[in-house]
Amino acid sequence: MAGNDETFHLLAAVGAGLALLALIWLVVLSLRVRRLRRDQVAVLGDHGADDLVAHAATLSRLVTLETAEWRTTSARLAERMGGIEGALLNVFSRHGLVRYDAYGEQSGQQSCSLALLDVRGDGFVMTSIHHRDQARLYIRRISRGKPEHRLAPEEEDALARALRTGSITTDGTIDGIGAEPREGVEES
Repeated sequence: MAGNDETFHLLAAVGAGLALLALIWLVVLSLRVRRLRRDQVAVLGDHGADDLVAHAATLSRLVTLETAEWRTTSARLAERMGGIEGALLNVFSRHGLVRYDAYGEQSGQQSCSLALLDVRGDGFVMTSIHHRDQARLYIRRISRGKPEHRLAPEEEDALARALRTGSITTDGTIDGIGAEPREGVEES
């Protein structure tokens, strides 16, 4: 029976070794599961009860909602921008000023002609002529860069200075900017 005792001890030692290996493997797997769980919480958040597919579906729904909100905001901004662009067509963005002595006196160039035009070349030339005891003010309308009435040489010079910042072509564009707002833009 001595052989049986040795066999029994040998089997016990092998069993204990296998149990120790199984215990070590259990600890390794437990650490891996804990690390996987921590990573899952980092991806899924504290409510990590959902699996990755459900989480991806939730994210997809959120992205769809945010995209719809972004499109709505973008459409509102485009509408507002269109109104602003239409209003900008009427802003006096081009000017020309000429100062001079109207009566050839040495009065310090108190007379002046001022041309104010919008992007289409519509506007006016205002002339103020000062003399010792009086001042006169004249206003002449300008349409598409052309005066409605004959201008004085100083007024012509002021108009030319205002137009010099960009040429008005036959189709009404100035520096490549169309005289009409682009599609969807309302003129105010």
